[in-house]
Amino acid sequence: MILQGTETGYPRHVHRMAAGALFFLQGVCFASWASRIPSIQQRLGLSEAALGLVLLALPAGSMAALPAAGWWVSRKGSALVALTALVVYAAGLVGLGFVGSLPVLLGVLFVFGFTGNVVNISVNTQAVGVEALYGRSVMASFHGLWSLAGFVAAGIGAGMIGAGVAPLPHFLGMGLFMLAVLAACSRFLLADAPDEGAGQRVFVMPDRELLGLGVMAFCCMICEGAMFDWSGVYFARVVGAEPDWVGAGYAAFMAMMASGRFLADELTRRFGLRRVFQTSGVLIALGLALAVLLPRLPTALAGFMLVGLGVSSVVPLVYGAAGRSRTMSPGAALAAVSSIGFLGFLVGPPLIGLVAGVATLRGSFTLIAMLGLGVAVLGSRRPA
Repeated sequence: MILQGTETGYPRHVHRMAAGALFFLQGVCFASWASRIPSIQQRLGLSEAALGLVLLALPAGSMAALPAAGWWVSRKGSALVALTALVVYAAGLVGLGFVGSLPVLLGVLFVFGFTGNVVNISVNTQAVGVEALYGRSVMASFHGLWSLAGFVAAGIGAGMIGAGVAPLPHFLGMGLFMLAVLAACSRFLLADAPDEGAGQRVFVMPDRELLGLGVMAFCCMICEGAMFDWSGVYFARVVGAEPDWVGAGYAAFMAMMASGRFLADELTRRFGLRRVFQTSGVLIALGLALAVLLPRLPTALAGFMLVGLGVSSVVPLVYGAAGRSRTMSPGAALAAVSSIGFLGFLVGPPLIGLVAGVATLRGSFTLIAMLGLGVAVLGSRRPA
């Protein structure tokens, strides 16, 4: 059970800052890798179709981790799991800098994805505990820190590419930064005692309400995955951006994603969950359509900004709603919804690569735009 109120020994804002630091580090680690995908693709000489199949290893690792992550958090506590997993996550990032062959890349990406999702479940469990301390939704702001970290890391990655810095020294520097922040904030994490009676079932089938949330997360995560894994390639191959601008699309996407998440809780309070979901889906589709129909640097940047704003609130609001489930514990509900949602990451990257191999990369992004509309349709069925 997560300790409440004065039982923690620290003011609630201290726990909020410590949990926020974990989200920030998770975003830094993932975005550092994503910003250098074009560099590693070039180093190994991978085509779009081959890259799409290689990227399948990361979400496959993420999916494999979901049952184990829920069980581990229940038995060992989210604080210990988050700290341990983030150390391994940083080591995995450095390992990606050493990769020089396709088989090694596949193996390291699988481990990187596995560890990343253990981090995801544990830090979101921390966030659910902090929400209980505050008595109101703060989940979107935590995800905003994740996105802000992604924006910062994407900017650093773009600078590294422009300066001709190889991935290894780049990743090593980011890994050392992660370890330093973890050492500083570890004592302030929200204490939660292991639940020896939980974790016997590694996966619980979600009810109809959670299933609907999971499908919405699935559609959104395919769109997010397209931006994370293919934005740099799209700007390099379709937009024809100069090397210094290859990471600009990803940076623009992450900037708007972060901004939207910091506003999501207030927007939901004012306009309702249904309206926010509907608007989000429309923005995703419009942004991708703009980037596909007018693949020039200014219009593609504007399109990616709209996509970032559109996806910004969907996953955190879905997770927040899952954490308030009346039929399952927060940890179990998060694991169940994440299992469905992360299928989007599993399907998205190879789907884009395969469609690009058969047709074009622009055709792949058109398909993803249709899934953005799916978010709007599903959101229309949610309670106001």
